[in-house]
Amino acid sequence: TILATTDLHGHIYPYDYYTQQPAAYGLAKVATLIGEVRQSQPEALLIDMGDTIQGSPLEGLYQNFKRSGRMPAGVRVPARALAIDPMMLVMNALRYDAMTVGNHEFNYGLENLNAARRVARFPWLSANTLASGPSTKPFVPYLERNIQGVRVAVVGLTTPAIPQWEEAAHYAGYAWEDPVAALRRLFEIWGENKPDLVVVAAHGGINKADGSENFAWQVAQVPGVDAVLFGHSHGELAEEFVGDTLLAQPKNYGGSLARVDFSFAKDAAGKGRMSARRSRLVKVTKETAADEGILQLAKPYHDATEQYLMSPIAQTPVELSAKQARYEDSALVDAIHAVQLHYTQADVSLSALFNPRLVIRPGPITVREAAALYVYDNTLYKIEATGAMLRAALENAARYFETCATPACESGSLINAKVPGFNFDMAEGVAYEIDLTRPVGERIRNLTFRGKPLEDAQRLPLALNNYRAGGSGGYEMFRGAKVLWQSSQSIRELIIEHYSGSKAFPTKPTENWRILPEAARQRLLATQP
Repeated sequence: TILATTDLHGHIYPYDYYTQQPAAYGLAKVATLIGEVRQSQPEALLIDMGDTIQGSPLEGLYQNFKRSGRMPAGVRVPARALAIDPMMLVMNALRYDAMTVGNHEFNYGLENLNAARRVARFPWLSANTLASGPSTKPFVPYLERNIQGVRVAVVGLTTPAIPQWEEAAHYAGYAWEDPVAALRRLFEIWGENKPDLVVVAAHGGINKADGSENFAWQVAQVPGVDAVLFGHSHGELAEEFVGDTLLAQPKNYGGSLARVDFSFAKDAAGKGRMSARRSRLVKVTKETAADEGILQLAKPYHDATEQYLMSPIAQTPVELSAKQARYEDSALVDAIHAVQLHYTQADVSLSALFNPRLVIRPGPITVREAAALYVYDNTLYKIEATGAMLRAALENAARYFETCATPACESGSLINAKVPGFNFDMAEGVAYEIDLTRPVGERIRNLTFRGKPLEDAQRLPLALNNYRAGGSGGYEMFRGAKVLWQSSQSIRELIIEHYSGSKAFPTKPTENWRILPEAARQRLLATQP
């Protein structure tokens, strides 16, 4: 039996730090499920597919403390109580056997990555991450165990797209090989001595057409692979087969635990041969009990996080709501733009809305509310763009909407379920309209810059996050653009810093963009996210 988690992103407590509500995820609840399986399968392997030491406010507080050496004002928990990375502390206690390196492991730089890696009592796996620098330490390509006479190998593979997203200093001395090529080379090394069971622990989702970033489908077709357990894409898959190769993906944040069972029978020569394989997801629910030992282990980190998030940093005289901020210009999205334009001194800013549930009541704005505006640890880039690139980006963003079925837009869905809301970027610094009666690729109308039509050749210093600069989410037009500046802090940290400096939160949107026709806009505004 192999148990697997992925994309935990620092989630230990079953608690949403932004809404202060209980949540059906987190390692404390997963720990209970692990314990239940181990009662009948004490030799079960426990692995993780990466993106582990970044993401939650709890992990972010620790990582910034580790990087800066000081705690934020308002945190009264002694620094000595936060001695090591909280995820490694908890995963050690749960006796993880291995973890694949994810792209977000590099977000805080190599010093933080190495500090977490040093205290882990399990190997960090990645067969396709190559170490070439004088101070870089190679990752273990695979874990091998003998379980009841069966040789089991768990091979780690990491998405090779990291250089598209990270600043170079954060991965200096590392490079990434194509995952399929790395896996084939490993089989060549094994030769006739191949393990009885080969499982790939992949930090990469499924893209059947292009396996460069999301390569799980492609590695599942490599002869000799028995199962691919994968992550990165924050999806969920109980069981699927590519030929004889099983694929499964547990839910991110510890929303489910993957359980894969392999049955072996001895052949006439006494050698074990696989007779069956199956997988299922054990869901974490609100009824799943949290492991009290894990909660107590992480309590100093949790308490420090709560103290930090409760600190007030600004004021607002009016309620600020993000509920309809993907359907019309919003003061909250403009608050992100204001930060990006301030730090980059760019002409135009691009940003999506990442948290449509956010509502800030009149009165003090806390760190919690400011952090909830930007829930990812993206960093800020200033690139040299053109009018043509910006128009193409806005057309790409407009794919979030369906074309109106009729001129009056009175029927049919207006939201394209295939495009995540976090890929719908909005611009500040230009004015434009999105006409949903037009086909995809021809929807941006009346695009102007400083009151004049934006020319394709117009050079525009553009503020955007590192993922967009790397071309993710369909924004390939920015890939390879000249980088004029990049931040060392996350955009979330810059938001907190900016508004802590007595800068007022916007209370009214600039209304620089709108959706056409009016019937479509009204239908969307009547939609509750």
